[in-house]
Amino acid sequence: MHATTAHRLVRMFLVPALVIALAWGVAISPSGAQVYPERSITGIIQWGAGGTTDRVSRRITPLAERGLGQRIVLSNMTGATGAVGMQYVFDQRADGYTLLYAAENPTLYGVLDISPRNFDEFEPVSLMARSIPVVVVRSDSKLRYLTELIHLAKQQPGQVKAGSTGIGGVPFVVGAMMTAVSGVKFNPIPFDGDGPAIPALLGGHIDFHVSVLAAVAEHMRAGRMRALAVIDNVPSDVAPGVPALGQMMPEYRPYLPWGPFFGVWVKKGTPAPAIRRLVDSFRPAVAAEDTREFLDLIGAVPMNMAGDEAVRWVKNWQSVTAWLLHDAKATQKSPEVFGIPRPRR
Repeated sequence: MHATTAHRLVRMFLVPALVIALAWGVAISPSGAQVYPERSITGIIQWGAGGTTDRVSRRITPLAERGLGQRIVLSNMTGATGAVGMQYVFDQRADGYTLLYAAENPTLYGVLDISPRNFDEFEPVSLMARSIPVVVVRSDSKLRYLTELIHLAKQQPGQVKAGSTGIGGVPFVVGAMMTAVSGVKFNPIPFDGDGPAIPALLGGHIDFHVSVLAAVAEHMRAGRMRALAVIDNVPSDVAPGVPALGQMMPEYRPYLPWGPFFGVWVKKGTPAPAIRRLVDSFRPAVAAEDTREFLDLIGAVPMNMAGDEAVRWVKNWQSVTAWLLHDAKATQKSPEVFGIPRPRR
């Protein structure tokens, strides 16, 4: 090829490709192949150290690093129900070098008027796992079945004392679910999380509490608590012999499975090759035997979803939860404002 012609072709094709790639933040190798990631990645965990989001993230991330060939440096950035960390990731370049490790909370930022940010502005890399809620009573409680709890609440409307960790928390949403399906109303006793609520249950100050298996499994194994039901369609190996709500009372199945979930997202606009590399690195990490054993230990189940499948799951979760909260008069704005459809029943 004549030198002038070759030079013209380079100017016509290679230079524009380099400009686009650099604009996207994608590294180009000497051979022209994309080599993301070419440096370490930052991971922002929107909840504090030691919580379930933090524990799941720190357990799975080292396994994903093997596929990426780079470190993911994790930092906890808390505040405003996780909105501070989400805003930070949103403010960074969409280049795949800043990941958001989040729980389910951003699906409700709009209706609770917490933040203008939401998952629609991000791409799911991996829905890693979800926790299973469980209804527990003290081991010497006269309540032995969930049906007995519901019957008692119908006999004594607004009198049965339930632990509450605030609007949008696990006890609140499950309580709203029971109000919507079974027509019962409890007396919510507020606590600053499971930490103080669980001792209150053990001390006999409340009649029952709804938590996640990870928080109460040890008390159940030690015989200090008894579980009436797991909030799922199938029983959990972590709680052998405990019935699943969806099997026991099929009228609840349209709301299930429900529970907190944990995942990794990148800002929308991130180059597709970078997203694929991340997805391909997290998928085997979540599927690893070490991960399964860890999730079993904390009473969580692997999800391992990405792309459209993850988006559909999150949208359905948002629809169920936002409308339960709205019907319980716990929202600041109607889900309709944000185009969240009422779930089909």
